Amino acid sequence: MDENSVQEPLLLSEISVKKTSLFVSSVKWILKILMWAIFVAWIGVIFLFPTQFGNGLLEKYIHATTGNPCGITGSLFLVLSGPVLVIAFLIISGDEEFQQKKSSKHPGVRLWTFPFLVDGPFGVVSAAEFIGILLFVVYVIWALYAYIIQSLNRISGEDLTLMEESILFLKMMGGHLGSMGLYCMAFLFLPVARGSVLLRFINIPFEHATRYHVWLGHLTMVLFTLHGLLYVVGWAMEGNLLHKLLSWKDIGVAILPGVISLVAGLLMWVTSLPPVRKWNFELFFYTHQLYVVFVLGLALHVGDFIFSMAAGGIFLFMLDRFLRLCQSRRTVDIISAKSLPCGTVELVLSKPGNLRYNALSFVFLQIRELSWLQWHPFSVSSSPLDGKYHLSILIKVLGEWTARLRGSIMNISEAEQPASPSQPRPKITASVEGPYGHEAPYHLMYENLILVAGGIGISPFLAILSDILHRVNEGRPCLPRNILIVWAVKRSNELPLLSTMDLESICPYFYDKLNLEISIYVTRESDPPLEEGDIHNVTVSSVCPMSKGCGMSVLVGTGDSIWSGLYVISSTVGFVISLGILYIFYINPCSISTWWYKGLLFFGCMLASVVIFGGLVVGLWHLWEKKISAREEYEENRLKPGMVQHNEDAVNLFQKNHTSITTIQYGSRPDFKGMIPCNVRFCLACVTQ
Repeated sequence: MDENSVQEPLLLSEISVKKTSLFVSSVKWILKILMWAIFVAWIGVIFLFPTQFGNGLLEKYIHATTGNPCGITGSLFLVLSGPVLVIAFLIISGDEEFQQKKSSKHPGVRLWTFPFLVDGPFGVVSAAEFIGILLFVVYVIWALYAYIIQSLNRISGEDLTLMEESILFLKMMGGHLGSMGLYCMAFLFLPVARGSVLLRFINIPFEHATRYHVWLGHLTMVLFTLHGLLYVVGWAMEGNLLHKLLSWKDIGVAILPGVISLVAGLLMWVTSLPPVRKWNFELFFYTHQLYVVFVLGLALHVGDFIFSMAAGGIFLFMLDRFLRLCQSRRTVDIISAKSLPCGTVELVLSKPGNLRYNALSFVFLQIRELSWLQWHPFSVSSSPLDGKYHLSILIKVLGEWTARLRGSIMNISEAEQPASPSQPRPKITASVEGPYGHEAPYHLMYENLILVAGGIGISPFLAILSDILHRVNEGRPCLPRNILIVWAVKRSNELPLLSTMDLESICPYFYDKLNLEISIYVTRESDPPLEEGDIHNVTVSSVCPMSKGCGMSVLVGTGDSIWSGLYVISSTVGFVISLGILYIFYINPCSISTWWYKGLLFFGCMLASVVIFGGLVVGLWHLWEKKISAREEYEENRLKPGMVQHNEDAVNLFQKNHTSITTIQYGSRPDFKGMIPCNVRFCLACVTQ
């Protein structure tokens, strides 16, 4: 292995980074400056909107742009929702640069993505996350103050009774809280767009970003609930509450759709609270599908031009959801399915050679024979270098779904031959969504690694260890040289999970190149179970024959950035064009002025552009993927089921050569005080079951 490569401060790209010309570099810098300028201007507009000065500027802007075909809807969409789409375009345009930044020798963007706060009220947050949190907190405080002052100033200028002043104040603040909720909703769906280019830019995996969706969801529902409650109190004071709640105006806000939307939002909010989620997760999951009613009801409630204020983030989520739907419809080939005696299932799934992921990734898995609705996330336990056409996951049997999966695999193994030729052979049908996770391989950027796992949490660390061993053996850039794995398990029957990977076959004599130490703690046993014999025995309880299907789709996750960029751009351009055609040839000539109907048309235009224009790109993407797969001689190079099984010789080799690197302590827990060396720069990763 090249000695110089070990001393590089960061991981170098496997593909050498070519020096770009001055023109290309200048264009990329211009794109980056333009992106930040748009972002700052966008935030400035949002902060100015609650003030009278901001309202005056907005009125002047709308008056100056009234000549556009879409009218006020187009004006508001351009200034309030357009920036997030333009920023996504610029990120896609500079995607090559960002990939090079991740593999550069200098930290660069890492200063924005590395932890900024560790022990705080928000948990571990990066600098980019901290700035976003700070901006939201400041906006909410500032907007509440500005709206209260603005409402009080207006009331003081009116000659009203105390009752009339109270009703007017309640209605004004209700409207202002609703507009604040719209701004929060503009960002609400971005963290749950799993393949979002915005999350990729700041390198926040969506599983980390979901907490921002949770916080924004709480804030949005608080604002919308107060918005509706203040109006209800005001109407009750006027004595026309029921009439107002059931009204559905053609010109102006349609209240009944807003009531329906708010009720759907409240159902999602209540069932998403931690006590309800722990009591019945499926209730939370299925109720959360009411987001369709929530968004559609909002569009009918406020009409097209107000709904356009939050349409940008919703549109990006729709793009991501349609792409995930297309990927999840494919049946994935199961190369091997095994049930280990320790109560763990190993699935080896087929994937195309051009699917890119790293050892920190995870996938969502659906088994249609068990449920058509349930999707469960599992960490990838194999390295991308283990095989070009396969991906492995380990599944611990901990609940009803995993128990049924293990039972299905064992039933398939027992039914070697069907009773009659007409009797169908039992099978399991898998669909996969992903892979997701960090695109930057952080585990390759430190010389010292301390990996702490509990139970099945060892799964991603097996992928990390395999990835490092492959790179050391093949002479690829890889910084880690000292690795400490601390693994705590309840019972010794989980220890065979380590033997699912043969270290010696991956990197012969790795102990000469790598300082690896594995410390295992069996917490609920005081002595080794002598009656069980060899703790590293990996007897396979059952093996599932290969199921018919195809490789995983590259549509979502860390797939081809060019195709994903074309998908986003074509759908967005198609939406703008279709919206213009709708106004030019239908809404304007027919003098349609009904707010809720125009809101419905606006929402339908968003959906149609994703399905039609985005679907066209997805279809071409599938054809390109098939062509690439055929060119790579799939059948000759593909991993066969026998190659992923662990035989007794491999296990004995593990025992013979690696006993010295593994220590097992019974009846104790890890003591990290004397385990972590002082004044050493290292990466600490923890995963529990």
